Amino acid sequence: MTGEIIEATAGSRVSAKELEMLGAVEKKVRWLSSWTIHHANHIRPKRDGIKVGGHQASCASLSTLMTALYFNVLRPQDRVAVKPHASPVFHAINYMFGRQSREKLENFRAFGGAQSYPSRTKDGDAVDFSTGSVGLGAAVTNFAALTQDYLRYKNMLPKGEKPGRMVALVGDAELDEGNIYEALLDTWKHDIRNVWWVIDYNRQSLDGMIDAHLFRVIGRFFRAVGWNVITIKYGRKLHEAFARPGGKSLKKWLNESPNDVYSALTFQGGAAWRKQILADMPGDNALASLLADYDDDELHDLMTNLGGHCMEAILNAFENVPNDKPTVFIAYTVKGYGLPLQGHKDNHAGLMNVAQMEGFRKANNIAEGDEWDITAGLDCDAQDVRTFIDAAPFNNRQPRQKFAEIITVPEMPYQRADTSSTQEVFGKILNELAKSKNSDFSDRIVTTSPDVTVSTNLGGFVNQRGLFARENLADEFRDRKVPSAQKWIRTPKGQHVELGIAENNLFLNLAALGLSHSLFGQRLFPIGTLYDPFIARGLDALNYACYQDARFMVVATPSGITLAPEGGAHQSIGTPMIGMGQPGLTSFEPSFGDELAVVMGWSFNHMQDQDGGSVYLRLSTKPMEQPERELDEATRSAIVRGGYWLREPGENCKMVLAYCGAMAPEAIAAWEQLKNDHPGMGLLAVTSTDRLYNEWQDLERARLEGRAGGETAHIEDLLKPLAPDARMVTVIDGHPAALAWLGAVRGHAVAPLGINAFGQCGDSIDLYKHYQIDTAAILRAAKRWD
Repeated sequence: MTGEIIEATAGSRVSAKELEMLGAVEKKVRWLSSWTIHHANHIRPKRDGIKVGGHQASCASLSTLMTALYFNVLRPQDRVAVKPHASPVFHAINYMFGRQSREKLENFRAFGGAQSYPSRTKDGDAVDFSTGSVGLGAAVTNFAALTQDYLRYKNMLPKGEKPGRMVALVGDAELDEGNIYEALLDTWKHDIRNVWWVIDYNRQSLDGMIDAHLFRVIGRFFRAVGWNVITIKYGRKLHEAFARPGGKSLKKWLNESPNDVYSALTFQGGAAWRKQILADMPGDNALASLLADYDDDELHDLMTNLGGHCMEAILNAFENVPNDKPTVFIAYTVKGYGLPLQGHKDNHAGLMNVAQMEGFRKANNIAEGDEWDITAGLDCDAQDVRTFIDAAPFNNRQPRQKFAEIITVPEMPYQRADTSSTQEVFGKILNELAKSKNSDFSDRIVTTSPDVTVSTNLGGFVNQRGLFARENLADEFRDRKVPSAQKWIRTPKGQHVELGIAENNLFLNLAALGLSHSLFGQRLFPIGTLYDPFIARGLDALNYACYQDARFMVVATPSGITLAPEGGAHQSIGTPMIGMGQPGLTSFEPSFGDELAVVMGWSFNHMQDQDGGSVYLRLSTKPMEQPERELDEATRSAIVRGGYWLREPGENCKMVLAYCGAMAPEAIAAWEQLKNDHPGMGLLAVTSTDRLYNEWQDLERARLEGRAGGETAHIEDLLKPLAPDARMVTVIDGHPAALAWLGAVRGHAVAPLGINAFGQCGDSIDLYKHYQIDTAAILRAAKRWD
């Protein structure tokens, strides 16, 4: 697969009247974004003395491109990830559309106001994809396109509606982020379509200048993964100048000008341009004559007439995309275009001062008091402008976020075995669900994994439901009758999306799949699996997915040092703390199969609740004897609330053992040996440190504010039978702090056992002994108070 190289030129099918309106709107977009930032930094009261910020220069470089997209090119079904530092432009456009309030703009970067970076959860309906951690917003559009294809090939989207384009507005410095290239490579394998990336090639980063040859590397990389590459380099005025005598020399000088020289001259202005060009091209009389036809202001205007600021060149590029293959536009721009800051290498975090803003106000013909007026200062009829804005195809007044029906979740098909692990039970439950025919729930499950499908027990589900691909691809091993436990048949009906070994891509894929109900109006139940320690490797993307309120289940397995022979690189320590601390993600670490079945059933409903979220299951490969029991409703409720008494404490209980996950056998064995010496000793099964801790903390905050009344937290009720001087031993195959807080609930002494050092190879017996989480260690901790 090879990408096409296209050089965009000036000229567009858009009428002169439309170009006039687009020019007026662009001017207003640039003003409003700059004024919003200025108001936040220089007009709104500043109580703490800290700079508010807002990236005026980064906004200005994208104003023309975003105007062209939002007021001409985009359709309602298109979805956009806005460059984080262009957030004020996005807010200004939505203000003009009537989707954003003046109050929100006046409180930009203030509590309750428009957010510093576009946020689905804080900015409301208008935001398609949250951005902020650079690179992730761009990459998620690829996976959103994959999600759209997934739904489209299953006939789950409206018939006859053209697929939406997933559009990313990308800063050139964002291309330093490695996750960009991981995403490009992984989605190339899936032959995604209908993706546009518009690169704001302003040749400046936060701290300096971009390498002069980056554009060549960008083009080569995107072409290597099959993208169309369209360069928008020069605007109409420059193209016209190039056609005149001396124009070829001018173009040669521009093509060879280093980025830092071009930017410095952009800041200095027309006289500096003239002096530098004539010094670099001595004796070129035709060029000198060409430059002499422009005064200093005109020459400056000409030299900054890059493609990314020429509406005709931009529209020409967007109009001439040859097919639905992914397309990248490399749009040359000026950072700070049209502002006093333009081109200066320090302008990234720079702000116009009061005097500069007054000059900018006069240049925009804005009277005091009219700063927020949508048509003030424009040279065309105000009603024409409002009519044009209302008629923009993207501005259809319909909610951007869609709604999907609630899907009934069946009872999880758990079948007890004498001995099993939570990872094995997880795989068996999914396998049984996959066997269900004509099940709307099972048909909406989509699994994904970064090349660990088999080792995380997804194999059974994939064998039943197949892998997703745009075209039918046979399993050659099966067709050649080569024995294999796995049937890797790829079809458009498949329900597993296989990824390469890139955890960021896993969480970006889960983010896109987990927003399908909101983006496309169709609910999916995404389940992603990976080894537990590698949650840390993809943590930025996981946080990004949760920040968008995407709904998915991440199954992290195997976990802890229980994955003994694999060594420290594959053993996890701090992941229980991630599960407790990550907003939008509820974590569980069940010990037994029946607990897991209850948790999974609750999780699929939680993923659909209006105030729900995503779920993290920390599972283990450790085989354990499974209890023979029928869980009553009270116990099932306690399991999903975070814990229950496996052995009830007696009256005036003085000793408690509390365990989590894989440590159940060791804790049970210790309880058996201690129960006679400590009558009434309790054994607490903690299924979710997250739910126990956060419910308790939320209630504690409510009490401080006088809002709690007589309500008590689940963990408070569980620990109520304990004597005031009772002692606790907690044990987890993870950091001990995940359970050590239990003593603070009712003021009990705690001996927390867990892992706080890197693991190593061994069997679980040796490692449990070395890291002091075996039965003997529990007994020692309990007896230290005797």
